[in-house]
Amino acid sequence: MRRILIFLVIIGAVFLFAQDVLAGGGGPPKNMLKGFFEKVNPDGTAVFLVDTTGERKILVLPKDMKPEDVPMDRKVLVSLVTEGHGHKITNKIKSVSIMFIDLPTSKVIALLVVGLIGGLLSGFIGSGGAFVLTPAMMSLGAPGAVAVASNMCHKFPKAMVGAYKRWKYGQADIKLGVFMAVTAIVGVQIGIQIQKYILDHWGNAGSNLYVSLMFVIVLVVVGAYVFYDAYKLSKGGKEAETTKLAKKLQSINLPPMIHFKTAGIRISAWFTIPVGVATGMLAATIAVGGFIGVPGLIYVIGASAVVASATELVIAFCMGMWGSIQWGLSGLIDIRLTLLILAASLIGVQLGALGTTYVKDYMIKIVMGAVMLIVAVSRGAKIPGYLADLGLRPPLDPSTTSFLNSVSFWALVAALGTAGIIISAAMIRGMLQARAEGS
Repeated sequence: MRRILIFLVIIGAVFLFAQDVLAGGGGPPKNMLKGFFEKVNPDGTAVFLVDTTGERKILVLPKDMKPEDVPMDRKVLVSLVTEGHGHKITNKIKSVSIMFIDLPTSKVIALLVVGLIGGLLSGFIGSGGAFVLTPAMMSLGAPGAVAVASNMCHKFPKAMVGAYKRWKYGQADIKLGVFMAVTAIVGVQIGIQIQKYILDHWGNAGSNLYVSLMFVIVLVVVGAYVFYDAYKLSKGGKEAETTKLAKKLQSINLPPMIHFKTAGIRISAWFTIPVGVATGMLAATIAVGGFIGVPGLIYVIGASAVVASATELVIAFCMGMWGSIQWGLSGLIDIRLTLLILAASLIGVQLGALGTTYVKDYMIKIVMGAVMLIVAVSRGAKIPGYLADLGLRPPLDPSTTSFLNSVSFWALVAALGTAGIIISAAMIRGMLQARAEGS
């Protein structure tokens, strides 16, 4: 017990250090303004009202921005390029993004459907469903940073409901979840600073590119491995065994050694740190941590897929609450998006949690891997456009842009449909089988 307390004190000290050095609050990055355009002047400048301070600034329009292109009376994020020295400093606009998108009936319905399926995924595979929700909000027009912040804000109450449900089913290891959450919060602090650094230097276009690249890289690597592992298990007809890496780590006696009863494992607390930090960093930068956290718990820590997916919800609740506070201080949360996806996902998360009681361990991995790979296609199709926005490649012609947007949209629809069909079919088949065995 004393060793565990010492471990928690050390982690707490690291957390306090990260909070001071890597503090996530305090508004947008220094080269990004949040507020409203009030007036466009004939000399190619515009009067901008800063939302947080009430200060009015004179901004220089870029050569390719016409006065009619400036969004008036709409809250925007403006990325700046500072030119000059001393008293001759001028703020030139690099990019402008509308913070809060319009929400006609069609978009409201789309967000509710996405929230429902995202919740279904959250309860079923424990990843929060954010790797579907963040791209969906970006596809509907939300800036990358706003989509990330709003998604993180919605996930912690949903994760709380899902974690409670899975705990009632005897699947969530609360002790393991708390240990992982401590280091995940440190990762959240680091991740928020990464996102702010990108916004500061490359604006919203850079943020969109970063989010999409991270999605594609991590989804392809992790999704392919998880799907391959699930495929082998389904063909072999046996449940998952603890990986060689997890067995090796569990055999190393590095105090404090902790026994996690529900997970059925005994491992050094220090081996939970890398998984926790990686989970938190991804959750803060792209609002997705579960597709690292769940495989990490399975392949590194040695938990079963059922316990890992349930325990990840405990971690998601803790770091989601902390990250929401940090993003809220930055003013980047669109509460309308948050509430719409939360309203539907709270229903979906309970259905997904119920579904885990009727399926085999490998089915959770099949759903996770399949959806990850399809969402990777959706985000990958947007990368050429973001590269063009940053001037890293020639501009796309309208037909190519339209085609890539269609690929991105329909791949996302396919991911949502695949998740809904697989989970629903697994639930129905499991329920019928359970009823037949009970009769």
